[in-house]
Amino acid sequence: MVGSFRPTYLLDLGKADYKPVWQLQKNLQDLRIRGQVADSLILVEHPPTITLGKASSREHILASEEWLAAHEFQVFQIERGGDVTFHGPGQLVGYPILDLNKYNKDVHLLVNKLEEMLINTLSAFGVQAERRVGFPGVWVGEKKIASIGLGVNHWVTIHGFALNVNPDLSQFKTIVPCGLPGVQMTSLAEELNRSISISEVKNRVIEEMCALFQWEIRSLSQDVERLLVVDGLKAQAFRPSWLTVQAPSSGVMEEMEGVLAKGRLHTVCEGARCPNAGECFALGTASFMILGDVCTRGCRFCAVSKGIPCPPDQAEAEAVAETVKTLKLKHAVITSVTRDDLPDGGAGEFARVVRALRHKTPQTSIELLIPDLAGSEQALETIVAAKPEVIGHNIETVPELYPRVQPGANYERSLKVLADVKRLAPAIKTKSGLMVGLGEKTQEVCRVMEDLRAVGCDYLTIGQYLQPTPKHLPVKGFIPPGMFAWYREQALERGFKKVECGPLVRSSYHAQP
Repeated sequence: MVGSFRPTYLLDLGKADYKPVWQLQKNLQDLRIRGQVADSLILVEHPPTITLGKASSREHILASEEWLAAHEFQVFQIERGGDVTFHGPGQLVGYPILDLNKYNKDVHLLVNKLEEMLINTLSAFGVQAERRVGFPGVWVGEKKIASIGLGVNHWVTIHGFALNVNPDLSQFKTIVPCGLPGVQMTSLAEELNRSISISEVKNRVIEEMCALFQWEIRSLSQDVERLLVVDGLKAQAFRPSWLTVQAPSSGVMEEMEGVLAKGRLHTVCEGARCPNAGECFALGTASFMILGDVCTRGCRFCAVSKGIPCPPDQAEAEAVAETVKTLKLKHAVITSVTRDDLPDGGAGEFARVVRALRHKTPQTSIELLIPDLAGSEQALETIVAAKPEVIGHNIETVPELYPRVQPGANYERSLKVLADVKRLAPAIKTKSGLMVGLGEKTQEVCRVMEDLRAVGCDYLTIGQYLQPTPKHLPVKGFIPPGMFAWYREQALERGFKKVECGPLVRSSYHAQP
């Protein structure tokens, strides 16, 4: 996989009439030709509609005009290739508006990729489908389940594919499907002999499209938003299926919260609204957050409370150690809010927790995730002297986005924290984490990897940024699993000893010494 991921807009229109969506396609195509917008994918269900491509014959519409009008069928002559096609409820229609200058100027390659996407999608639901040479689309045995028809202007595509999920197959009897006499149509529901929702198939189509076309789903631009308004359409809010988290077993969250409450402890799992809290709590692990739950910085991505914190709790170190012992943790992760109000930035409290853990539960390895300590080398020396197995400090984002994402931080200062740990104690493993989906470029992420390796960073985590509340920075792009896999390959090639990359990965995810 090459290191070039394409920003792409996803417009999930739900159910919409054919004509305004057709106009939207043409408007998007025009803007794409002029280079004013990125590529787009429209997903939609239409009411009963018959479309005639350039090679169509009106004779391939078998129903009379009176019958079509009585049953509210609409008919359109359009600019795509191919013959006659039916669209209707229960059919997922996709219109990729793509600049083929980015895809080798090859229409046949695009058709091939769309067929591959459809075959992969059907396979995920247990239906084995195949191509037929000379007949664009996808087949299950002798029956057709998906059609493809494209139009191209100045190498930008229009129209696309139609996948039969759970339509009324009898409505295809109004036409000669794709102009092929005697062809039978089928659907996913027909092949599975059960009902299936458009939404779950839609989610799989999006994931397969992202993987095959190397897409990053970006927020809609103002130009695209304006087109939707002009055409009287509305795109549904997009949240990828790959961000779905399985709910923990009953009682898991309550049990862990009870243990933490007993010691009056905080976790970053709860404070930062980590999506993996249930999974980690179910495994009996947690990342403890010392020095209270109020931060002195105003990072625009973080859900931890901001304001004036309370003085450090002198009993906190012992409480953490006792809780780690109770939970029988093999590896404990300790982090904190940023405490710019303290002379040592909280370094002394980190050291006290390490010493308490060594005394109370010596078999437990210790990982610290520390703030930048305002750049104080003396404070860092205090932490390093306690000799935890791992010291992490998150770089968070690419340097180009620091002013917008975390204006109180400094990229070079953060790199220096990691460099100084290695200088002071080469045996301690160092670790850092990145969020993606804030508008960064692929090349910028790779440069951060190189900067981290240059200061000896051993471990790396990369995860999807998720907006914790409407007051925080919006998500600029959803990164698909395939892109995270590519980032992991890049990190390992650059020499990181351990890498966790994925949509739901966070700093302490699957933490180990």
